[in-house]
Amino acid sequence: MFNHTKIIVAILCLSLFLINSEAVLAYVASSSSYTLEKDSINFSGTENSSSTLYQLSDTVGEVATGDSSSNTYNLNAGYRAMETSTYITLTSPTDITLTDINSNDGGASEGTAVWTVTTNNTNGYRLSIKSSSDPALQSGGNSFDDYTPQGAVPDYTWAIDSSVAEFGFTPEGDHVVARFLDNGADTCGVGATNTASACWDTFATTDTTIAEDANNNNPAGTATTVRVRAEIGTGATVATGDYSATLTVTAITL
Repeated sequence: MFNHTKIIVAILCLSLFLINSEAVLAYVASSSSYTLEKDSINFSGTENSSSTLYQLSDTVGEVATGDSSSNTYNLNAGYRAMETSTYITLTSPTDITLTDINSNDGGASEGTAVWTVTTNNTNGYRLSIKSSSDPALQSGGNSFDDYTPQGAVPDYTWAIDSSVAEFGFTPEGDHVVARFLDNGADTCGVGATNTASACWDTFATTDTTIAEDANNNNPAGTATTVRVRAEIGTGATVATGDYSATLTVTAITL
């Protein structure tokens, strides 16, 4: 019998924690070598005027500028008004479908999903993940155990007992937090290396921070890959079925 395991990554949960930060990222023009976020038709203005007492950026000749809002939108109209808005966006990947695992003889399957965060916030962003259920991977009344690291930090190498079936994850990317970094050899939570398929952790129903940066990353954004793994030990007993997990990934401004 075969255990068909699907990981349903349903999810775009986007949180904004700055005043007037509900702007949506859009570009007015782009090519292979540039991206133009905004433009303006006017007849005068300067980018940077200054003296010992002030700094001034001004535009003259724009029409219908300023802030307005309703129950469904916030509008910062005008070149300078738009410039003061802080935004954060988060992409939504497709679901992860893992390959079949033989429930009699054991085996493992891995899959990945990629989230890209883009923000113009000068203090950066934080990306977190959580599961909607405990344990995360379930099928009716049956489930895989959540992966259990051997210590306080993630396991550099995935390893389970032959008598269990477990499900866990590891993040990969340029802004992965220290918990998931390693020394390039055998230990997580130390060093500055982000080795692929290393530093495996357990899912929780509360947010686990997986990536963070204290800088603006507009307009390119930063991608973080979440790698999930399900494994049935050679001596484990797992009911045949379609198993699924719903994961919520949240991006906030700092």
